[in-house]
Amino acid sequence: MLKPGQPRFRRLSGRWSPVLLSPVLLTVVIASLAYTTPRNVAFSRLLPAAPALAASMWPVLPTVLLGTVCFLLMVGLGIVFPDLGVWWTGAGIVAVTVAAAYGSHVRLQREQTLLQVRLVADAAQQVVLSPIPRCFKNVEIESLYLAAAAEARIGGDFYEVADTPYGVRLLIGDVRGKGLPAVGTAAAMVNSFREAAYDEPDLRGVARRLEASCTRHSAAFPPEDLMERFATALFVEISHEDGRISVLNCGHPPPLLLNQGELRALEPTAPSPLLNLAELIGDDYSVDTFTIAPGDQLLLYTDGVTEARGRDGEFFPLADWMLRQTADRPRELLDRLHHDLLLYSSGGLDDDIAALAVRLGA
Repeated sequence: MLKPGQPRFRRLSGRWSPVLLSPVLLTVVIASLAYTTPRNVAFSRLLPAAPALAASMWPVLPTVLLGTVCFLLMVGLGIVFPDLGVWWTGAGIVAVTVAAAYGSHVRLQREQTLLQVRLVADAAQQVVLSPIPRCFKNVEIESLYLAAAAEARIGGDFYEVADTPYGVRLLIGDVRGKGLPAVGTAAAMVNSFREAAYDEPDLRGVARRLEASCTRHSAAFPPEDLMERFATALFVEISHEDGRISVLNCGHPPPLLLNQGELRALEPTAPSPLLNLAELIGDDYSVDTFTIAPGDQLLLYTDGVTEARGRDGEFFPLADWMLRQTADRPRELLDRLHHDLLLYSSGGLDDDIAALAVRLGA
C-alpha cells in the first residue's frame, strides 16, 4: 500500500510534469515581475499564492520548502527595495505556508482513505462481478460495466456466465434502486445463479432458485418496502450441440441478435414475473427458443443503455447503433458501445450500465 503523500505525487509525474511544476513556475513568474517592475506595482504581494497552489498537489515537505523559498525571495526583494514592506508580505507568506502545509496533510489523508475505499470496492466487484473468461469452447463472451454513482465501482446491475453440462448459461439483471442495498441484492442474485446454473436442468428451475434467493434477501427489510424491492433478469442458455439458444425473460429488455446485417429483438412470447414478485403474480415462467449461427453477435444489456439521454433529451438509439456495427469481436463491440454511450450522454450517465456481448464461433 502506498504511503501518505505518494499517490498524487507519482500520478502527476511523467506526462503531467507541467502541472506538477506549476507552483514553481508561478513563483518564478511572480519573482521576475517583482524584480523588473516598479515597486509601487508590488507583484511581490502575490508570492503567497505559490505555496497555496502547491498544497493542492504536493506533499507537505515540498510545500513548506516552496514557502521558505518564497520568504527568502521576499527578503531579497526587501534588500533591493527597502521601503517595500517586506515584513508584512513575509508574514503573509509564513501564514499561508503553514495553512497550506496543513491543507496538504488533510488532502493526503483523504486521498489515502479514498484509495483504500477503492481497493475495497474493487474487491467487492470481484465478488459480485467476477471476471468472465473470453471463450467457452466456441462461444466468445465479453462484459461491460459502468456504475452511475460517482467514484463507484459497482451498482445494482449484475451479470454472470457459467459453462454447465446443459450449455453456456448467461444471466444479466437490474435491481431496482441504487447504492448499497441494490449491491446486496445483486450479490444475492449472482451467488444464487452460480449454484443453480449447474444444478437445474431447465432455466425455469434456475429462475425459481433466484426468486427464492431474492425473497429471502428481501425478508430482512421492512414489509412496507418489499413491493419496491424487485429485480429484472434475463436468462440465456446456449446449447453445446447445435445453434439453439433458450431465453427466459423476467421483465428485462430483450437481447438483440445481429445476423448478417439483420437485427432481431428476441422478445418473449409470454411475460415471466420479475424476481421477488412471483408470490403476487404467479411463477409461470416462459422459455423461448431461437437459433443462432456462427458469426452472429448477441447483445444482452440493462435499461441503463437504452435510457442514456443525449443533450436533446432523446434516448440512446441502441437498435440503430447496433445495425451500424461491423465489429467482429465482442470486445470491440463493447468498447465502441462504451465510447459512444459516453459521447452521446456527454459523460453524464444517470443509471448503471451492464452489457454482455456474445459471438458464436464456427
